[in-house]
Amino acid sequence: MTDGHDQKITNSYVVHYPAHEPRETDPHYKDFNAYRERTKDTAKCAIGEHRSDFSECDGGLELHHSHIEFSLQNGVDLKWLEVDYPGVSDPESVGAWVESGANLMWLCEKHHRGSGTGIHHAAYADYEAQKYVRGLLSGKVENGNQEV
Repeated sequence: MTDGHDQKITNSYVVHYPAHEPRETDPHYKDFNAYRERTKDTAKCAIGEHRSDFSECDGGLELHHSHIEFSLQNGVDLKWLEVDYPGVSDPESVGAWVESGANLMWLCEKHHRGSGTGIHHAAYADYEAQKYVRGLLSGKVENGNQEV
C-alpha cells in the first residue's frame, strides 16, 4: 500500500484565443446578466450541490461558462458543438447560447477561480475527481505547509 502523499503538479500550455470583441460590447451579455439576476437567489455551488455537502465551498458565488468560454466562441467548430447541443449550429445563435443557462453554472469562488482548486486552474481529471474525493485539491502542500 502506498501511503497518502502530496504531489505538486505544474501544467504549462498555450491557449490560442480567436479574435473576439470585448465582453461588455457583446449584444448577448444582457442574457448572461438576466440569467444571473433570475437565478442568483437560489444559486448554489455546483460542486457542493453535487455532493449535497458545501463544507469545502468558499467565497461568493460566481457564474462559470461551463462548456464554451465567451472568448472562445468565435473559434467554435459548429459541427462539433451541434453533436452535443443540437440546434446551435447557426453562427448567429452561438453567442446567445454561450450566455445562456445551457452553458452557465454557479460555482463558489474556490471551485471557480481558486488557486489549485478552481476549474480555471486544475486539470479537468483532477477537478472532476474532487466531486468525489474530499480535500483532493488545495493550493499548498499539506505535509510541510509550503505554498505551491
